[in-house]
Formats: sequence, structure tokens, C-alpha cells
Amino acid sequence: MPPPRPAGRKSTTREPIIQESEASEPEATRREADVTESSRANRGWWDRNADEYQVEHGTFLGDDRFVWGPEGLDEVEAELLGPPEELKGRDVLEIGAGAAQCSRWLTAQGARPVALDISHRQLQHALRIGGSFPLVCADAGALPFADGSFDLACSAYGALPFVADPRLVLREVRRVLRPGGRLVFSVTHPIRWAFPDEPGPEGLSVSGSYFDRTPYVEQDDEGRAVYVEHHRTLGDRVRDVAASGFRLVDLVEPEWPAWNTSEWGGWSPLRGNLIPGTAIFVCERD
Repeated sequence: MPPPRPAGRKSTTREPIIQESEASEPEATRREADVTESSRANRGWWDRNADEYQVEHGTFLGDDRFVWGPEGLDEVEAELLGPPEELKGRDVLEIGAGAAQCSRWLTAQGARPVALDISHRQLQHALRIGGSFPLVCADAGALPFADGSFDLACSAYGALPFVADPRLVLREVRRVLRPGGRLVFSVTHPIRWAFPDEPGPEGLSVSGSYFDRTPYVEQDDEGRAVYVEHHRTLGDRVRDVAASGFRLVDLVEPEWPAWNTSEWGGWSPLRGNLIPGTAIFVCERD
């Protein structure tokens, strides 16, 4: 999840208990990783790192804000799911919900969200913060819902950057959406894969091929993946959407705003003013 605007942000006061970190640093490499390995690795990574993530970013995220990316684009302003007044009474699935900040915002608009995440520990943080909506621990590639259960689906940097087969996830989302339903999801902008993941000047020079789709993998001493992230080009993402039964309504590339002086991993004002960091796909189920 990305950081929201610092000004006027509500801090998370119920701080989590820190779990012990791994003893040794994993090795970073580029290699193939299939659906099963990617799912297992990322479930484990988020379970181990959820506490640290919420401590580091919880104040930025707040408890009940809906932001689409590190640029700080807010759903209040963007209205990518539709006007807030039209969310009342809508059934919404949040995929890769983390601590369910977006679902909490949706509840405040009168929607009926369900927050889904592959990580049990992330959902424990959702319980810690609180909320009246269901929490579901499941893989986005096998959604435990009946056909046509939701009016809307959303995912802010959840699931899709980490899965080996995005069409599997997209088809599952289409299945659980009602006809005419909308899916909006944000991911790292594909162009970022050609640059080092660094916020400073060293992150401004191309270091690899944009067309190299080999996954980024962190693995332990025995070669087992402990974290996996998958690259798709912009064209790949568009084709994935179309092949999964969606119509692409809009593709949003948020510009870095002047008020945002924060850094988040490889995102920073320096890079954000020069190259896009987030791509948001607005899709509708025909």
C-alpha cells in the first residue's frame, strides 16, 4: 500500500507488536517462478513482514483512507470507482487489502466491502484497527465467493504485482462481479522495471530491458523463493484485461504532486517528477 498525503492525516495509534525478523538476508535474483511458488513465497513474506510494514507506513496510510499509489492520489478526488454518493449499498471486494484501510473508507461511504488478503498477519492488523466488514484470508487466484457476488472490485497495489498468472486473478474477479461491474487496480508502472529501484539520482538511469519479463525473486540459502514480483509491460497489462473479459475504460498515470515530499521505497519527488511510478487500470465487466 502507498502513502497518503501527510497533511491532516490520522495516525494509527494502536501500534502492532513486532515479530522477529529473519536471521539472514535473502539473495536477490531474476529467475522463473510459477503460480504455486509465487503464492507460497508472498504469503510467507507478508506474514513475516506485516508488522514492520504497518509500523513503517501505518501513519502515512492512516486507518481509513483510500489512496491508489505512492503519489498520494486519493479516491475522494479521483472517483475511479464512481462518485462517492453512488457507493452506498454497493457490494465491494478489496483484493490485497492489507490492514483494510480502503475497506474502512468504503464503509464510511455506505458501501458493503469485503477485505481479502493472502496474509493472515496483515488481516490481524485489520482486526487490530477494527471495522464492521468481513475479512477473508484467501488467494486472489481462487476467490471463495459465488458468481456475481459484487458490484465493484478494487486493488491498490494488491495481488496483481505478485502473481505469476494475472489472467487467472482477473478471470476470477470477473466471475464474482455482476454484469456491468467495475474493477479498478493499481500496480507499479511497468516502465519502472527498466530503472533501479532507488529514490535518488542513481534511480534515473536505465539499468535493464523494459521487455525482460523475468520475475524478481528473493530466495533463501537453499534457493527457495521467499518473495516474488512479476513484470508485465503496459501492453501485457492491457491484453490481460481484454483477454479476461473486461473492457478498459481508463488508464491513469498519476503525476507527482508538489505537496508530497515523502519517499517510499523507489518512489520519491525526484523520480516522480520525471517518470511515472503507478499505473491504474479502470475496467468494466461487459
